[in-house]
Amino acid sequence: MTATLHDPIDSRYAWLRLWMALALSTIGAAGMWCVVVALPAVQAEFGVARGDASLPYTLTMIGFSVGAVVVGRFTDRVGIFPPVVVSTLLLATGFAVASMAPNLWWFTLAQGIAIGTGSAATFAPLLADTSLWFARRRGLAVGIFASGNYLGGVLWPPVVQHFIASAGWRPTYMGIGFFCLLAMLPLSLMLRRRSPAGAGTGAGAAAPAASIHQLGVTPATLQGLLVVAGIACCVAMSMPQVHLVAYCADLGYGPAQGARMLSVMLACGIVSRLVSGWISDRIGGPRTLVLGSALQGLALLLFLPFDGPVSLYVVSALFGLSQGGIVPSYAMIIRRYFPPAEAATRISLTITSTIVGMALGGWMSGAIFDLTGGYHAAFINGTAWNLLNLVIAVWLVRRGSGRQDPGRGLPLAAASS
Repeated sequence: MTATLHDPIDSRYAWLRLWMALALSTIGAAGMWCVVVALPAVQAEFGVARGDASLPYTLTMIGFSVGAVVVGRFTDRVGIFPPVVVSTLLLATGFAVASMAPNLWWFTLAQGIAIGTGSAATFAPLLADTSLWFARRRGLAVGIFASGNYLGGVLWPPVVQHFIASAGWRPTYMGIGFFCLLAMLPLSLMLRRRSPAGAGTGAGAAAPAASIHQLGVTPATLQGLLVVAGIACCVAMSMPQVHLVAYCADLGYGPAQGARMLSVMLACGIVSRLVSGWISDRIGGPRTLVLGSALQGLALLLFLPFDGPVSLYVVSALFGLSQGGIVPSYAMIIRRYFPPAEAATRISLTITSTIVGMALGGWMSGAIFDLTGGYHAAFINGTAWNLLNLVIAVWLVRRGSGRQDPGRGLPLAAASS
């Protein structure tokens, strides 16, 4: 008990806190997934075009991105508990306001300002906070937490669709708001304790900032490279994730088949995040990023020669197994090269860049389809962006090469200091 109190890193409390954070992330993912499911019903009620009906999702992603950066900076100063409470209240209020929207613009603003921003604390800032409570199993912990976003993508859509079909989208939205409030506030109470980073004692207190000098770049340059890498990997990642359903429809297999393939991809993404976290504890974040980026590029290329229904299921599964660990690797890299006191801000900036990449890649693939009449060139475009990510990842490994502490992904000299 005394050891746990004085050194909470990797403690039983840290693992309990991780499971509470995972639950918060899974529930908080409602902000991103529910609007996708509600889109047809909202479009039909307000009588607008599909493009106009897609605006709520776009503004939700913008609110999520901006909110993650703001909440990240706030988290570095006051800890994760106050931001999670505020975000929970904002998220619940957003669903309630959206359920009473008299027009599309009211609904769009509620989604972007309240729901999108309210969802922000439940991913990147909470991911950063989770990383501060682990050292030897940091990669596994980060992988477990990061799977919450995919887990939300697996659980929320069928539940929301069921209630929309049986009760309508307005009561469903109101119910989601109440559920978020009643479930997330008690869970957030487990996060009241401030992280031990910077306390001066314990395994997690050592700041790894000194190791950035072996890269020969400034902190701002490294952050910029991670932002570019985040955009590049997710431009590539968005190609099958955003357009797989439409691709299957074009091939004559139907959108339902494509939706099932997407579910397989997301489910395999959960496995990938867990396995990649375990791997990163042994080889470090930069090498895990190289591995994930290389496998994602290979899986993306496999979509070109294999377009049969069975082969697409296999390739979709392979793609999910390869790409799930890329985004959590950025958190491991940031925790290696930056002080713990900057973790939430820098991880939030990098995660925001991945969301920008998803948005850019989704639009870009659609634009290429309009220009060429197919997705062949779009897959090649995604592969090119993936290559940019791989180049940055390889550069990080080559410049930061040295003896590794398998548990932390830190140079042995830094780990022992």
